[in-house]
Amino acid sequence: MTYSKKECEATIQSMNFISAHIKQVARNLDTVSVKDMVNGIIDTKRIFLMGAGRSSLAARAFAMRLMHMGFNVYVVGETTTPAVQPDDMVIAISGSGETPSIANLGAIAKRIGSKLVTVTSNRDSTLGKLSDIIIIIPGRPKEDVIYEDYQERRMVGYPQLAPLGTLFEISALVFLDAVISELMVMKGVGEAELKSRHTVFE
Repeated sequence: MTYSKKECEATIQSMNFISAHIKQVARNLDTVSVKDMVNGIIDTKRIFLMGAGRSSLAARAFAMRLMHMGFNVYVVGETTTPAVQPDDMVIAISGSGETPSIANLGAIAKRIGSKLVTVTSNRDSTLGKLSDIIIIIPGRPKEDVIYEDYQERRMVGYPQLAPLGTLFEISALVFLDAVISELMVMKGVGEAELKSRHTVFE
C-alpha cells in the first residue's frame, strides 16, 4: 500500500508541533536549576536514574550517555544496581511527579540523604516537593488545558498530534541529551572519548 502526501500530513504536522514545543521549552528553561543539576552530576560520587513507562526510556538513554562520559551511573531497578548512599545523586524522570513507584523511591532517596533531582511538568507534585533540584519540562501548554486535574489532562493528551505523555517524554529526552552536550563542554570531552566507552557487543 502506498501513501499520498495528504495521507502523511498528520506525520508532518506532528513533527512540526513537537519540535515547536521543544523550542518553547528551551526558551523558558530555568538555566539556574540546569546549572545546579550539571554541577551536581560532575561533583557527585554516583548517579542513579529512574522513571516509569516511556519516561524510563528517557532515563535509560541519559544513563547510557553518562556512562559514555565516564560517570559512575546506574538505572534503578536493574539487578546489578547497588544501594543508594547519602553522597549519591538520584535523578527522577516523571511528567506528573506522582507516579507511585517513582515518588516512593524519591522519598526513600531523601530519607537516605541523597540529592534528588526531578525532571517533571508538575512543580507542586510529590516528587517536586521532595526534590533538591527541579527541572520543569512542560507537557501540555496552559492555553490548551481543558481539564483541571493533571492526571486527567495527561490521559486525554493531544488527539493524534501528540497523544498521552508524548510532549513531556520527547522534550525530556531532548533536554537530557542537551545536558550531555553541556557536560562535554564543561569537561572538555570530545566525541572520540564517548565512542571509546561505547559497547563493542553489537
